[in-house]
Amino acid sequence: MRSSRFNKSLFNSRLKTLFSVASFLCLILYLLSSLFFSSSNTRISLHDDHSAFIPTSLDHIVFGIASTANAWSKRKEYVNMWWNPDKMRGCVFMDNDNFFDYDTTSPPICISNDTSMFQYTWHGGLRSAIRVARVVSETVALNHSNVRWFVFGDDDTLFFPENLVKTLSKYDHNLWYYIGSNSESYVQNRHFSFSMAYGGAGFAISYPLAKVLATVLDSCLERYAHLYGSDGRISSCLAELGVALTNEPGFHQMDLTGDAFGLLMTHPMRPLVSLHHPERLDPIFPHMTQSNALRHLYEAAKVDPHRILQQTICYDRWYSWTISISWGYAVEVFGVHVLLPDVLRVPVTFQPWMETRAFRTFFNFDMRQHHHEPCRRAVVFHLDKVYSTENGITSIYRIMEQQNCTFGMTSPRRIQEIKVYSQKLNLDLKQLQAPRRQCCDILPSSSKRLMEINIRTCHKDELVHKQP
Repeated sequence: MRSSRFNKSLFNSRLKTLFSVASFLCLILYLLSSLFFSSSNTRISLHDDHSAFIPTSLDHIVFGIASTANAWSKRKEYVNMWWNPDKMRGCVFMDNDNFFDYDTTSPPICISNDTSMFQYTWHGGLRSAIRVARVVSETVALNHSNVRWFVFGDDDTLFFPENLVKTLSKYDHNLWYYIGSNSESYVQNRHFSFSMAYGGAGFAISYPLAKVLATVLDSCLERYAHLYGSDGRISSCLAELGVALTNEPGFHQMDLTGDAFGLLMTHPMRPLVSLHHPERLDPIFPHMTQSNALRHLYEAAKVDPHRILQQTICYDRWYSWTISISWGYAVEVFGVHVLLPDVLRVPVTFQPWMETRAFRTFFNFDMRQHHHEPCRRAVVFHLDKVYSTENGITSIYRIMEQQNCTFGMTSPRRIQEIKVYSQKLNLDLKQLQAPRRQCCDILPSSSKRLMEINIRTCHKDELVHKQP
């Protein structure tokens, strides 16, 4: 009798244990299934926004380039410097089909629609501004798939594609963005606008904003017949949509003439995105045609696109020199110690866009005097060549414009070559959002005619300043 009750109690105990284990397993299965379906739904949701976790690339950009049939035979040389037919999408918009110079390495050609029904009342201006403004809506109408950004420019806008992609990658392409820059010229901005992206520098519009803009642009063109250019019409219509310009200083309108050395030596701490007006500027490298000089710059940009024109400054304590490096372009060596904020100012080597002395100093940046006597200026070494090795990148700079100046043994004019060592610069999101200039060290050299410099990341609390 006692044994029977004991067996029955043991059976009930085991049954309770099995029930507890089964309940626990069911709970685990429920949690796993919930997690699976939640993850699956998240993946589906992210897939629906086809851009999640996929970095922005050239595949996500569509270009709209404004040109004319008369200008294309000459201007296509500039476009072909940066255009890659295997990786890029877009169109060059012509005013008519009377052109005979086209090859497969150039962007496809599109003929602009008729704009004769729109008014243009700016006295003495070009009504082609209406056609160029409509490049925006006509580019959107091409209906390319998987687009994040539309980028617009002129046929003499020189884009640096890797840096364009890197700059746009800072922004959420699902939001309404209008990105570009205004003019370097105070007078141009004062006359036209401080708050619009100048078309020659190029500008970018995010996909959802471009789609909306395309539907309302023609109505805006009717209201802004009195404006001068296409960029003014675009910015005015975007203002009506409530969208302001997001200024990116890597876009360069280049509203100036002559020697652009000063601007190229003191580039902002942002990737170089574009240059404009090459025909109004001197060749950026001495003793070259402008086309060959630009190709020379592009060759350096291919090796290290994010570093091109980035300014780095260091001090030589032994000789009391100040060295400013615009990577991939030139090195400027001052024979004295110069305070760093003064080195960062733009040397005025160029002329104003408007040919009048009254506007000579009217620019939108800090400037310093470029001495009228060449022998009293800093010594300039221009890029000769750049190459990669397993240890990093070496760029070599030489004096390309010899001056008949007298100098002593402690003068930087005795140097014949400067070698700059660096690692490839791969900017991440944090560096783009909060940039910091890099540092450099002057290395011991076996020859007094050679200077060797190493560019590196600055230490956390490192100050770059002239040595006592």
